[in-house]
Amino acid sequence: MDNRREFLKKIVASASAIQLPLVGAAFNTLKSPDESSLKISLAQWSLHRALEKGTLKAENFAPVAKKEYGILAVEYVNGFYTAHATNEKFWLQMKKTADDIGVKSLLIMVDNEGDLGDPKKSERKKAVENHFKWINAAKILGCHSIRVNAFGEGSKEAVQLAMIESMTILSAYASIEKINVIIENHGLYSADGKWIEGIMKRVNQPNCGTLPDFGNWCTNAKWGSTQDNQCTEVYDRYQGVNEFLPYAKGVSAKSYDFNADGEETIIDYTKMLKQVKASGFTGHIGVEYEGHRLSEPDGIRATKALLEKTWKKINS
Repeated sequence: MDNRREFLKKIVASASAIQLPLVGAAFNTLKSPDESSLKISLAQWSLHRALEKGTLKAENFAPVAKKEYGILAVEYVNGFYTAHATNEKFWLQMKKTADDIGVKSLLIMVDNEGDLGDPKKSERKKAVENHFKWINAAKILGCHSIRVNAFGEGSKEAVQLAMIESMTILSAYASIEKINVIIENHGLYSADGKWIEGIMKRVNQPNCGTLPDFGNWCTNAKWGSTQDNQCTEVYDRYQGVNEFLPYAKGVSAKSYDFNADGEETIIDYTKMLKQVKASGFTGHIGVEYEGHRLSEPDGIRATKALLEKTWKKINS
């Protein structure tokens, strides 16, 4: 523990941390030898309304994923666990709950812990340190990754440089715990695939990666939702996913609404999943329903059915 504290002091305090080398491979042990198989996970945000209302307890997420939807892998959202962030006993119980029923814990989506792309070094340092506890929680849970955001106020160049520094430091810390640190497209600069690709290339660490989301490609709004086609500046979603896929440690199958044939009304799932397959990605694809017409349970089931139907079609 003392050695790790000293290591942290060095990488956070020194700009030379950007050059810190890492050894080893990306920490994703969930790949299957059968690359044609579809592995589905459930993103906790799909049930955010139930969680916010209190009709579903966050501690019961894994059992609900299995019992209600037949999904055996889950992706947590840190906002539902802020009171327990540093409570090791809580995370050990969460792990036991999931393990006992055969549900895999894949990642924690981390929001509202400060901007990793803040050009101000003091603010950026706080944001980086705020993420350490979620890396620790992910380690206890048995996850392979935490998902972070690439936000910051400033020019594209300034925010990108800040992100490169932050991701290098976080990747260095996470490598100790054998955890990946991955960026999701969440609007603004992060919805520019080439901009994120630039970060990946400059950090160039095996546990620094991406989480391509099918839906969040709005470049002039934070969080990037393209729901109802209301965004006025949208990055080409198929190009963006393709640019993220070489670095992907997970994939988020966003959905908003469905037509009478069960197809997503904005996103071409056939085109998306063909790209995912062609990239060689063999990890889990997360169901993330974000619509408002269907109930959350119905939206989850519709997204899962569309994934299964489309995957079968492109592999037939």
